Amino acid sequence: MDGLAALLDGPRARGAFLLRCLFDPPWSVRLADDAPLSVTAVVRGHTWLLPAGSSTWAPVRLGPGDVAVLCPDRRAPGAAYAVLADDPATDVQAVIHPGQVCRTPDGRELHEEMHQGVRSWGNSAAGATVLLTGAYAVDGELGGRLLRALPGLVVLGADELDTPLVDLLAAEILREDPGQQAVLDRLLDLLLVAALRTWLARPDAAPPRWYAAQADPVVGPALRLAQHHPERPWTVATLAAAAGSSRAAFARRFHDLVGQPPMAFLTEWRLDLAADLLLDPDLTLAAVAHRVGYGSPFALSAAFTRQRGMSPREHRRGGGPSLRPPAG
Repeated sequence: MDGLAALLDGPRARGAFLLRCLFDPPWSVRLADDAPLSVTAVVRGHTWLLPAGSSTWAPVRLGPGDVAVLCPDRRAPGAAYAVLADDPATDVQAVIHPGQVCRTPDGRELHEEMHQGVRSWGNSAAGATVLLTGAYAVDGELGGRLLRALPGLVVLGADELDTPLVDLLAAEILREDPGQQAVLDRLLDLLLVAALRTWLARPDAAPPRWYAAQADPVVGPALRLAQHHPERPWTVATLAAAAGSSRAAFARRFHDLVGQPPMAFLTEWRLDLAADLLLDPDLTLAAVAHRVGYGSPFALSAAFTRQRGMSPREHRRGGGPSLRPPAG
């Protein structure tokens, strides 16, 4: 897989929350749903996107075709909070809580009152402003790589993004044909990929070092081989040979570009992949060990427990990411 595919391997929409929002001014909605990753696109009108809670990014005004990706720091309480409004001065009128429960600031439920039809919600049936919003529940360690790579807010202008996906999603979100949820999930994925690909191409983007190292003529091929084929018995010498470099020169260059030794990166990658695979109840520990390059279930279990503080069995029983704190 290439670098972008590696970053996006975890967050795939599966029955993702998708909503068309229709508003006439004045309006203001506080997002406090704790979604680890969300995408908002403007179809018509405009919205101000304002930080709330412990969020620290600057307010930004979005117009038609603009897209914002919110990726809060889950370690900071309140960092997931943001406000969408017609004007920065408008008081908050609705709060979106976890589970997409919507209430007024004083606690009155608003679901029925603001229901506007198929996947539509707001204070108007037509809406001077129309937004599309999608929220991911990102699972797995490989998905965590993306969350750790992104800043709290990424904004892409319509001209910069240059995609018909916003209009296509706006049309499809109103349909109720068979398999429609799968269509919407895939469109949301495509919009996210388009947005992140555009962001990563910016000269001021700050992707993880291993992602940037994909472009290096020596380290890049070795990274891709390790990521494509973690099951192979890689050593520094075999990776260096595949990259056409001496062992010492390759190890030094890899550490300089990626920020860690080749085998440390490979171990982390294998265990991230194992953490995802362990959530599949149809895969035995032996099958997972084979896929990620460990010679036996015991070897995988020992490495997993040593690095993550829990056994594969405990991780599988918990049904989610390990207790290992996210990297900076």
